[in-house]
Amino acid sequence: MGFSGEVREAAGTIRDAGTVSVISHIDADGISSEAILRTAIARAGIPVSSRFVRQLEPLTMTAVPDDDSLKVFVDLGAGQQNLLEERGLGEDEVLILDHHVAQPCGVEYHQVNGVPHGHTRLSAAGVAYFVARELDPVNLDLAQIAIVGNVGDMMARETLGLTGPAAEIVADGIEHGSVRLVRRDLNCYGTSTRPVHVCLSYNDDPRIPGITNDTRGALRFLERLGVALKTAGGRWRVWEELDPDEKRTITSALVQQLLANGESVDRLFAEAYLFPGEAERSPLRNASEFATLLNACGRWAKPGIGSSVCCGDRGTAYCEAEYVLNNHRAIIRELLQFILDTGVTELSHLQYLHVGDRYPDTIVGIGAGMALGKLNWRKPILVMCTLPEDPALTKVSMRTNEWSVRRGVDLQAVLAEATSELGGGGGGHPIAAGAFIPHDAEEVFVSRVNELLRDQLA
Repeated sequence: MGFSGEVREAAGTIRDAGTVSVISHIDADGISSEAILRTAIARAGIPVSSRFVRQLEPLTMTAVPDDDSLKVFVDLGAGQQNLLEERGLGEDEVLILDHHVAQPCGVEYHQVNGVPHGHTRLSAAGVAYFVARELDPVNLDLAQIAIVGNVGDMMARETLGLTGPAAEIVADGIEHGSVRLVRRDLNCYGTSTRPVHVCLSYNDDPRIPGITNDTRGALRFLERLGVALKTAGGRWRVWEELDPDEKRTITSALVQQLLANGESVDRLFAEAYLFPGEAERSPLRNASEFATLLNACGRWAKPGIGSSVCCGDRGTAYCEAEYVLNNHRAIIRELLQFILDTGVTELSHLQYLHVGDRYPDTIVGIGAGMALGKLNWRKPILVMCTLPEDPALTKVSMRTNEWSVRRGVDLQAVLAEATSELGGGGGGHPIAAGAFIPHDAEEVFVSRVNELLRDQLA
């Protein structure tokens, strides 16, 4: 059965269900997925409830309801089917919509997963969207949220654009009128909310000499070009507000800057996904910033708030989400500074540090990703933290960049192999992955990760 067949069968399974329970992950992809499914199932007139979990593991299996509802696991489940089997769930009780590598299991649970069909750039939100569209074409309006999930799970970043079935979702959003695609825009985060010079200074892929990590340098660079950086009222302009000629002036100068320093210009441009129905200068205005808001909600135990925003709440839920986002950014800045002040230990193919219990495990990966651009960006970074609720475990977060991925680095594969040898568990993607390992195996684990990275690059 092909991917489309799996989608049709999943939609049929949901239609036949008396009630549905959605169990989803807490990141941007998981929250987007839950919102898509909950909306589509409710529109179909089927009673539906939702639960979010950080990880699907023995301790969190209590979140799975013990009733006769259809349990739909989204953005998780494929790699934890053994837990579902141990719980005694039959194949007619479970539907898995995921994009992670599936684990062998004695029960053949019904799944929709793009990976076996070669759709490796389709997130769980994308899978959920196709099922929702199959349930009813009216769900075309949910394409916007599916794009947020895809972008939030770094699917666009890894390819400089959404491809395959994910690109079909973009086309649906354009047809609906809720999505605007800019095929060749500045490949930079914050183009809808940050002043242009700040936006440029934060960009480290590609690294722009004299601009990356240098806000004043970026400001001087732009001032020399004669582009008006403030409005008549004195407010800093954002990239989205510039006219096409102003954008061309800046990007042409950036190309010259990169070439003059022997740098590639391949990653200076990328597709951008904008949502014209959202307020200007809002974090909901573009897919990457919308995804950051959802990630903030999930990582600070407010996934339901993020889901409400996805479902259209621009009142109380959105105000709370903005508050969470602002707090999230402040703590991330503090974490980043802590990493830079503390410093990392460098091995031949890896740099790492341990932050103890100083920061919650839900945000250390973000700090690792930001720190990578300010440290030795040629080596993947690994950050460990302890778990107050389970001192016997250590949370591991790893980040790298597209430069390393193009050279053969695959963090998901590294962590999967290293944790399997030490009795832990890990997963993710080539560019970003995480794991839980026994606390007393940290030193051996770090050494093994370094060896596996060396082997990948050999």
